[in-house]
Amino acid sequence: MPANPDITFADRSDEAGFVSFFRGLPSSEDPNLIRVFARGDYYTCHGADALYVAQNVYRTLTVLKYLGGGHNSHDGLPSCTLSPAVFANFIRDALLTRGLKIDIYTSSGRNNWTVTKQASPGNIQAVDDILSSGSTAAPVVVAVRVASKADAKVVGVCFADASARELGVSEFVDNELFSNLESLIIQLGVKELLVPQDTSENKQNYDLKKVRGIADRCGVVITERKSSEFGARDIEQDLTRLLGGGDNDAASAATTAATLLPQTGLKTAMQAAACLVRYLGLMSDSSNFGNYTLFQHDLSQYMKLDASAVRALNLMPGPRDGAKNMSLYGLLNKTKTAGGARLLAQWLKQPLMDLAEIEQRHALVGVFVEDTQLRQAMQEEHLRAIPDMHRVAKKFQRGAAGLEDVVRVYQMLVRLPDLIDALGEAGDASDDVISEVYTDKLTEYNNGLQKLVELVETTVDLDALEQHHEFTIKPEFDESLKEAHDKIATLRDEMQDEHVRVGDELGMEPDKKLKLEQHSVYGWCLRLTRNDAACLRGKRNYHELSTQKTGVFFTTPVLRDLATAYTDMSTSYHRMQSGLIKEVVAVASTYCGMLEKLGASIAHLDVIVSFAHVSATAPTPFVRPRMHPRGTGSTVLRAARHPCMEAQDDMTFIPNDVELVRGKSEFAVITGPNMGGKSTYIRQVGVIALLAQAGCFVPCEDDAELCIFDCILARVGAGDSQLKGVSTFMAEMLETAAILKSATRESLIIIDELGRGTSTYDGFGLAWAISQHIVKEIKCFGLFATHFHELTGLSEMYPQVQNLHVVAHVDASTETTSSGGSKEITLLYKVEPGVSDQSFGIHVAELVRFPEKVIRMAKRKAAELEDVSGGAASSSSEDASRATKCSKSEIEEGSELLRSILQEWRQRTSATDEEHQVDQKWLISEFKAVIESSEYKDKLKASTFVQEVLAL
Repeated sequence: MPANPDITFADRSDEAGFVSFFRGLPSSEDPNLIRVFARGDYYTCHGADALYVAQNVYRTLTVLKYLGGGHNSHDGLPSCTLSPAVFANFIRDALLTRGLKIDIYTSSGRNNWTVTKQASPGNIQAVDDILSSGSTAAPVVVAVRVASKADAKVVGVCFADASARELGVSEFVDNELFSNLESLIIQLGVKELLVPQDTSENKQNYDLKKVRGIADRCGVVITERKSSEFGARDIEQDLTRLLGGGDNDAASAATTAATLLPQTGLKTAMQAAACLVRYLGLMSDSSNFGNYTLFQHDLSQYMKLDASAVRALNLMPGPRDGAKNMSLYGLLNKTKTAGGARLLAQWLKQPLMDLAEIEQRHALVGVFVEDTQLRQAMQEEHLRAIPDMHRVAKKFQRGAAGLEDVVRVYQMLVRLPDLIDALGEAGDASDDVISEVYTDKLTEYNNGLQKLVELVETTVDLDALEQHHEFTIKPEFDESLKEAHDKIATLRDEMQDEHVRVGDELGMEPDKKLKLEQHSVYGWCLRLTRNDAACLRGKRNYHELSTQKTGVFFTTPVLRDLATAYTDMSTSYHRMQSGLIKEVVAVASTYCGMLEKLGASIAHLDVIVSFAHVSATAPTPFVRPRMHPRGTGSTVLRAARHPCMEAQDDMTFIPNDVELVRGKSEFAVITGPNMGGKSTYIRQVGVIALLAQAGCFVPCEDDAELCIFDCILARVGAGDSQLKGVSTFMAEMLETAAILKSATRESLIIIDELGRGTSTYDGFGLAWAISQHIVKEIKCFGLFATHFHELTGLSEMYPQVQNLHVVAHVDASTETTSSGGSKEITLLYKVEPGVSDQSFGIHVAELVRFPEKVIRMAKRKAAELEDVSGGAASSSSEDASRATKCSKSEIEEGSELLRSILQEWRQRTSATDEEHQVDQKWLISEFKAVIESSEYKDKLKASTFVQEVLAL
């Protein structure tokens, strides 16, 4: 079928009737909604939706047809068609990438269409059979309710993976920027947010506006629901039925109600739960009753990440990322199962806070790093053969599974003992942790699923599967089935005998010239080529059925009777097969819970093995970090690297040490030239901290010790949104405000180039005040990359501030002058203690080949400004201290020493005659005599400021 098949109607009135129906549909209030019409073998879109599909799917408007407007007229209704394959790709991209919603209409009569399926980014149940399992994470939909109590905002949420039968609730106090809600959205990987409609007439709902802003930053689709849907009057009864099975079992209902008490006490969260249950239509499907679980999500059990940190650390692949290694997920995703890939995305968004859990993951990774043979066996032999157990289990739950799904589970289960044996052969030192996490659990699941293995081996015809790839029940399994199978075999033999008899009678060799075939219309019949069919003329016992390109089809009275009996018996046989298959699938579906647990354990193993693979095969192997208990310790990294940067082709990464020591070097101010590596340096610290708490080894050479961070907060890069009235500077300030309100003493703050969106003086003032607040009030670890070199003065006020700079080598023989001379600069990408007072921005302009005239003008103006600022700086020792590494007292002592030397030199030369005064060589020799005298020689050598001046 072509990608855009022709759209057909019974007649012109039918076409006009559909156009009238479509134009009579109410306009959608949701700009993200796409309406699709299912027409059997293909799908259609119309109006603005057709234009969208033409532009974004086909990328041409030539695919459009115009209905109801006459021939070659564009006055009609724009329409386009999609084949099933194109439609599947379209809705996958629309739901999982573009955040659109889909309504699918089917015909309920002539020119009458009704919505039969609805899908959104957080609820793909209706089209789950069309979508593939290639998405990195399960879709999560969250309902949010905000309540005000005193001066605090209480946020209640309820969330669900729409393809899983579980609900989660959480209720917490948040600040006015809703930072905790943003962290929750990141942790859960939310795709869709349900919020109450803004019904305020005279004033805007500011809380709702802020929630919308968070959703926009996180790339989450907003769906408005009526405020009445957040009514929690019946939610306890609904949850009791979903969790306990309904009202019939009073004891079960009472037990379920008791277990619900902790959650139902969360009043605001229960309001959100009421909305979510209604949105997903859970109460309309009786198969949900008794099969759901409810749990309470603790926001503090995972490291908090905001949207800015996710972008700054390149956590997940972006739309413009080419190579996989451009994101942390892409680098670490060496998983072999779909469940492992989803779990990896979840772990990266949910770094652990519990020291014991972190160290357990590190120990597991260490086992597979040390045992290369075991790691390779897991990846190349065992994990590769594991199907997506989560999806298989969901197919069983929905009643959409078939015998093929049962066989896939069986094929995995027969390989499971080999996987368990391979894990059991791990080294002695790892026996305990491997047994505790994997071997014992997998053995338990394997034993619990042996009945399923026996069921398949007893009922399924595995020989037919191997020889013909047919999924059938063994004939021997049922007496009636065996009898029907034997009759079919007998009829087949009798037809073959008739085939041989006719061949002998016609003189046509069976199977070579005379074919016995099963025709789609005539059933079993004989065929000769049109040339050979001349032998049939004049023979009454041969009845010609049809003449086609492939030959002449005919039959005999005997063959006709046998074929009819064969067809009847085959229909009966398939009916019995279908009934038995349903029974087998029904029995297999009772193992769903065990299969999901098995799938979760294997996904856990897959991610750990992936961590180990990346750690062991990196250009320089990763090392196991030493973790300090929460609230204690420092972060010291030796020869640290950025894992994504070093993995790029033709990249030689320069490692650097990191020392964030409590009370000594908590806050680092990094200065240096453009493109010198400041941003990479500060980001790699955040990436390493996240890796360590996710359970992976870290990219350091010798040693790495880290404290546990409760959150990573980042202000990196500039972004704006003019359509939403948010300037670059406003976006920067919003992100910084969230940092100051969210950070605690256990946080890690990463700031890159704060204050560039306004004037230099305002920007520096803000940068200084923000840095001082972090150092003095919050007292957490932080890294600040800046071109405000004056910010290094913080280290004189606070001993816990350290100044670092990225090193650049400047060829002194080619120093820049106001006339436009060019200096040679070599960026060394090394981070060392101290201050850099130059940025070399013009050098970057030269690298990207700015016009020479522009470069010369830039150098001239820069030199003029340096002269002005240099003169102003020399007017006071306080200003001078900003351009030097020396302290204020060292500058004053050095200046006084130089003043004394110049005064003595002036006295010695002013007493001579006029002839000597014009002798420049004599003046210089007298100056050397002064500075080399015993009175000044040692003092000059001891003065740090003088030595710095002489080195310029």
